[in-house]
This record gives sequence, C-alpha cells and structure tokens, in this order.
Amino acid sequence: MAWLTILTELIGGLAVLLGAFLPLVSLPMAVLLFVAIFTVHLPYGFSSIKLMSVMAGRAQFGPPGYECDLLYLACLAALVLGGSGPLSIDGLLRKWRKNGRSFHGGLVHP
Repeated sequence: MAWLTILTELIGGLAVLLGAFLPLVSLPMAVLLFVAIFTVHLPYGFSSIKLMSVMAGRAQFGPPGYECDLLYLACLAALVLGGSGPLSIDGLLRKWRKNGRSFHGGLVHP
C-alpha cells in the first residue's frame, strides 16, 4: 500500500500542477487525505502547532493535527468545482473541443 500511496501522490500532484484531469485525479488524492485524517491525525486534534516544551532555547513540537489535511481537501474541491485555468492542460483541451477539434487531430462533425 505504501507504493500505491506514493504513486498516487506523485502522479496526482503532477497532474494538479499541470492542471490535467483534475476531477479524475482528485478522488484518489482525497481518499488518501481522509485515510490520513482518520488513521494518523485525528487523535492529535485540529491544531498543527503544539508547543510541547522549550529546552536549551529550542522548541519541541508535538505531532501535527488534521487541519492541514482539511486545507488540502478544500483546495482539491476548489480546483474541481472552479476548474483549472485557461493555460492548464484541461483548459487547452476545452479550447480544442470548443473549436470543433477532436483529440486525434481531426475536426468533429456535428
């Protein structure tokens, strides 16, 4: 499962950066975030910055909470609902389809 998680994050992250197939790649990424929330971060609460102690002038922080995962989920939802920008791969594909072109280079006949 570790390799599947790593591949999902790498491929999904690259797709988000390029703006490619966002509705498709955000679903497995959201599943990973929910799994991380419920299996790792939930017992530590909402806040990510928990100062445990200060020793010799250095702060010791506790484990992170789940608010960063919620932020990432909100960002994925905003990208899916708002759509990617005009310079993204999804935006270029929309532009090609609007101009009557298909993916294989020919014109689409109505």
